[in-house]
Amino acid sequence: MDFTAGLMPLDTALTQMLDRISPLQDHETLPLVRCFGRIAARDIVSPLNVPGFDNSAMDGYAVRLADIQTGLALPVAGKAFAGQPFNGEWPAGSCIRIMTGAPVPAGCDAVVMQEETEQTDDGVRFTASVKAGQNIRRTGEDITLGATVFSAGQKLTVAELPVLASLGIADIDVIRRVRVAVFSTGDELQLPGQPLQEGQIYDTNRLAVHLMLEQLGCEVVNLGIIPDDPEKLRAAFIEADKCADVVISSGGVSVGEADYTKTILEELGEIGFWKLAIKPGKPFAFGKLDHSWFCGLPGNPVSAALTFYQLVQPLLAKLSGNNASPLPQRLRVRAATRLKKSPGRLDFQRGILARNADGELEVSTTGHQGSHIFSSFSQGNCFIVLERERGHVEAGEWVEVETFNHLFGG
Repeated sequence: MDFTAGLMPLDTALTQMLDRISPLQDHETLPLVRCFGRIAARDIVSPLNVPGFDNSAMDGYAVRLADIQTGLALPVAGKAFAGQPFNGEWPAGSCIRIMTGAPVPAGCDAVVMQEETEQTDDGVRFTASVKAGQNIRRTGEDITLGATVFSAGQKLTVAELPVLASLGIADIDVIRRVRVAVFSTGDELQLPGQPLQEGQIYDTNRLAVHLMLEQLGCEVVNLGIIPDDPEKLRAAFIEADKCADVVISSGGVSVGEADYTKTILEELGEIGFWKLAIKPGKPFAFGKLDHSWFCGLPGNPVSAALTFYQLVQPLLAKLSGNNASPLPQRLRVRAATRLKKSPGRLDFQRGILARNADGELEVSTTGHQGSHIFSSFSQGNCFIVLERERGHVEAGEWVEVETFNHLFGG
């Protein structure tokens, strides 16, 4: 019997989902210090040149090539410091003492670093050949006036924001945060800190999703635990749809008698796809409500985290206007341990990527890969991505790995 019939491949699901998503158009203007992690809403154009003037790249001496004669020393006619340029008369046959970042004097052809000079009674003698333009940072060498510094869709981090500060930019137009409503479903769930009744478990998925959403810079509306009651679940969907861009539920998307999510979603909106050919995470749902997109995560903790990582994360990235892929490139390495797998579904096993005694990267399993073993995320640092039709993997075989990003501490 083919147990994978009707299951959608992950690549197909991602394509169908992302083809329907358009980035948010709403944006806001914020001070530079509040823009970390935000997405630029429009191209950012430089209002000035960087550097804004020709300046010295070294501590040394500013010279004119016509004044340099082999073996002869030049007297020092003045000094130039960063913020204190030399503005006096520069006599022929002399040099100017200059510090890093100081504007080069008018007529300067080169800066000779002090390590290539000698002090004599007659002045400074140069011990190496001097070339025109050496050790001079030219106006606009880094960024030119009117150039696009960062394009719309660029995520603004420590690599980008100091550049904008160097341009004197104080405020940035950024796309507003994506609003996400989150709730868990199931009578078996209980809040941490409360006593468990018979058959109950603590609700961990909603915490994991909430934390990952905050890591991604989303605005989170946490609606708590919704019991297995169709009317309460319908009310939760309606409330979430009114206040959010994306609605994420955890649990209630399998085929149990008390799993009402599918029925209510068909009533209030439409279902894009329901079951995927991946492990863990087969019962993942994607659809559309009146005002928001819907993602239904499986109830098992590992399945919920994995489907969020592989599907919800790219959805949120596109919705936020982020033009960079949130998922890292895959690496091809050898398996250090045997990996158990049955053909039929694309398998994301948690692994430990490390260098062996020969300095080569290899990956080993974190151990039991059950969809309830959430500790595998804290033990591992990557997904071992095993092809849909592949079976068991023996030690020494080549596999693909995908290192965890910041959501799991990567």
